[in-house]
Amino acid sequence: TAAAKRIVGRVHRTPIVTSRTVNNLTGLEVFFKPENLQKTGAFKIRGAVNAVMRLKEEASSTKGVVTHSSGNHGQALSFAASMAGLPCVVVVPENAPAVKARAIEGYGAEVIFCKPTPTARVETCEKIASERGFVVIPPYDHPDVMAGQGTIACELLEQIEELDAILVPVSGGGLSSGIALAAKHLKPSIRVFLVEPSDKGMEKCLQAGERLWPNPPQMMKTIADGLRLQQVGQLTWPVLRDLVEKRTVAVDDEEIVAGMKFVFERMK
Repeated sequence: TAAAKRIVGRVHRTPIVTSRTVNNLTGLEVFFKPENLQKTGAFKIRGAVNAVMRLKEEASSTKGVVTHSSGNHGQALSFAASMAGLPCVVVVPENAPAVKARAIEGYGAEVIFCKPTPTARVETCEKIASERGFVVIPPYDHPDVMAGQGTIACELLEQIEELDAILVPVSGGGLSSGIALAAKHLKPSIRVFLVEPSDKGMEKCLQAGERLWPNPPQMMKTIADGLRLQQVGQLTWPVLRDLVEKRTVAVDDEEIVAGMKFVFERMK
């Protein structure tokens, strides 16, 4: 894809790792794609680099970029903007982990804090964009961000051709919609399952074929600090509704902690 070509040499092609213990426990052949080994520590760099590089291609007079992020996308956009020689501002909720805010600044962006609500994040971001003439690159609801995250599926299907299904976590849906689009295009028979915090309610929405979340958008209480957003995006929703499986894997904090402990202890 165009996104895959655009990010080559700018992000890592992450490896595939396996665990005999996981295979024995599940009775399946399971492959892990460790995007925690990616530049800036998360998959977000893929979408950020694709969006920034495409922006540079099509609008060379761009003054700068701005986004809102609880951490990972902010770090990624800061890194990508620095690579492209563009100023960057990241709007961060007041309750975001301090280590992520420091990392965003470390990559060269200016951090501006806002109230920890989805509405405040968007409004602050748009205000800065208007005042400074910057382009908004949101964390998930953007075609170039979605396409960049979808490069994971391109790599996966090159690395493991016989893959039957992909399990992917969902927050705003940039990662999951990008993977669903790319994977289904490359291998129509593949199944994509979403993994969600137990309070998200994604499965009910998928089975109903409509957005059932209360408005305005809410943040959930979950140990998975990158998955606190309850609703998926306006662009990501129809992709997920049409392409992913109607059944999700919902996990609560206790199960997430147990999973983390298992990875630390057994997947060495």
